[in-house]
Parts: sequence; structure tokens; C-alpha cells
Amino acid sequence: MRQGSGSQAVIRFRATGVSLLLAHLLLVGWLTLRPLDVPWTTASNLQPFAGIRADLALGPVEAARRIGEGLLLLAPLGVLLPMAGGRLFVSPWASLARTVAAGSLISLTIELAQTGVPGQVVDVDSLLLNTTGVALAHLLIVPVYRARLRRRKQQVRVAPHPRDEAAQGSTPTIPRVGIAP
Repeated sequence: MRQGSGSQAVIRFRATGVSLLLAHLLLVGWLTLRPLDVPWTTASNLQPFAGIRADLALGPVEAARRIGEGLLLLAPLGVLLPMAGGRLFVSPWASLARTVAAGSLISLTIELAQTGVPGQVVDVDSLLLNTTGVALAHLLIVPVYRARLRRRKQQVRVAPHPRDEAAQGSTPTIPRVGIAP
């Protein structure tokens, strides 16, 4: 790809994505890894969907709030990770797989780091909800905006470089010189 105004836009796009990604990860780290001063903590939940079932038993409003928090905590990564990658022409399934894998690894890292934080406990349902939130955000937003950016790129034709417009002729060559005795 030729360096020019198009690549400058890609660099700015990626830099914005990386900056927003770092800011979001700092916020998530602060929310999830700060010590809590609580008189007691619940046991770790290592059984999938047990916490979600317990949330559903609390009623529809409380369940929606708790499940929504789990879905929304890392959901911005579904958009920010592809934005930081800066790829416009990529397979949608490959992008989804990369984004979901990275989101689940980030969620797993947070859950494992919580084992050393007072007042925080490991919950496998948080891992499932966070990963689902990343996947949903990616599916709902990224393909639409990539298609929009591709259309915009095709509509805005970059003027070809002046050297590319006219043929310059053949490249001059230097005749070979014999080897001295």
C-alpha cells in the first residue's frame, strides 16, 4: 500500500482505537480489581450458569440489571479491538473469532487476577457474560461500519501519483564492463 493521505487516515484510526482501548481497559481494571471492604464474601462460582440462574431467581428487574452489567462490562472491546487492528478488508468470521478470543482471554485474565484482590471472587458466569457481550457488540456494529468505510473508500478515489499516469519508457541500462586482467 502506498504511503499517502489514505494511510495517514488509517494510522489516525488505529491510534484512536488503541487509545480508546487502553482507556477502557484501565476503567475495567479499576472497576474489577480494586479491593472491596466487605464484612464477608460469597464463595467462588466455578459452575457454569449457576450465577445466572441465581440472578434469574431474584426477579426480572434485578436479573436484567446483573446480567446486563456482565454483558456490558467488556462489550466495547468488540468494537475497539477491530478498530485498533485497523483492518478494513478482512473476513467477518475471522474478525469475529479473533475479537471473541481476545475478549475471552482478557476476561479470563481479570477473573484470575481477582483471586488476589480482597473482597473479589472468581465467577465463571462473568467470563461467559463478558465474552458474549464482546461477541454481540462485534456482530452488531463492526460489519456495518466496515461496509460503510469500504463504500466511502470506493467513492473517494485518490488521485493517482503523477509518475503513474504516463509511461516513462524503458529503464536505461549500463553496459557491462569486462573484468580487468
